[in-house]
Amino acid sequence: MDEPWISPSEDSFTFVVPEQHHDVRLDQFLARLLDPISRSRITAAIKREHVTVNNCAVKPGYRLRAGDTVAGALAEQPSEPVLKAQDIDFTVLLEDPAFIVLSKPAGLVVHPGSGNPDRTLVNGLLYRYRDLGGNGDEDRPGIVHRLDKDTSGIMVVARTAGAHANLVSQFKDRAVTKTYLALVHGIPEQDRGRIVASIGRHPVNRQKMAVREHGGRYAVSNWKRIETYARHSLVEMMIETGRTHQIRVHMAHVGFPVAGDRVYGPHRDNAMFPRQLLHSWKLRFRHPATGREIEREAPLPEDFSAVLERLEEERC
Repeated sequence: MDEPWISPSEDSFTFVVPEQHHDVRLDQFLARLLDPISRSRITAAIKREHVTVNNCAVKPGYRLRAGDTVAGALAEQPSEPVLKAQDIDFTVLLEDPAFIVLSKPAGLVVHPGSGNPDRTLVNGLLYRYRDLGGNGDEDRPGIVHRLDKDTSGIMVVARTAGAHANLVSQFKDRAVTKTYLALVHGIPEQDRGRIVASIGRHPVNRQKMAVREHGGRYAVSNWKRIETYARHSLVEMMIETGRTHQIRVHMAHVGFPVAGDRVYGPHRDNAMFPRQLLHSWKLRFRHPATGREIEREAPLPEDFSAVLERLEEERC
């Protein structure tokens, strides 16, 4: 295949990536093929998830593979939707002029995107903190890290542009300590372990992540068993990197998938759990203005605690 196939529509496009564009960044690929459309407009469309690769939203720096299908639309929108301030339930753990530490409930998406135009954490943040806009991306103000929709627990959100830049740097430099609690299938023989395994897109199912020997990104997870039940274990997870679905992929890779995980776990055993039982428990970082250490924890939510109580009763 020498040239990408292009759909005939003037308002949208579909490209199949040829061999010569293998491993090229998505934004660079589109900039070459959609000249004279500006690179900034292309990047904005990708960030707003108006562009997909194999029907999945990805980042501008996503590395394409030969045969990938890139589809989207870059036509000017008649009116770009404004983020709505909506009353969304979440628990604030700490308020500071520079940041907010909160506990996100399971089932809540962090920011608007494809399939979730509103009713997200960002909409709720704008409802409570009207001064949040203007720091970070315009469609996800204040957000410096994310949790999966069905993962509960602690997050930090920036309230100023300076705090946003500082916190992003702390996450990038791995200066933030992130500790999770996870209920997993099975009982590990050891009481602790360290998983070093690169993570990238699944080679077949591009909506999933997988451990990749080649082409993945460096990822490290440390786990410690803190309680055992008849057929499950409660483990403490401390991650040194922040790859997409990292804990879920790593624990499934070593044979102890997260209970309730309908993507990476055993289908036959997951119906008994309300969701993937993964909780962001503790967060430690430096105050973006003073540099002092901040550490907070989010208590286990009721649905997670109820499962542990039931497993405890079954063990007796």
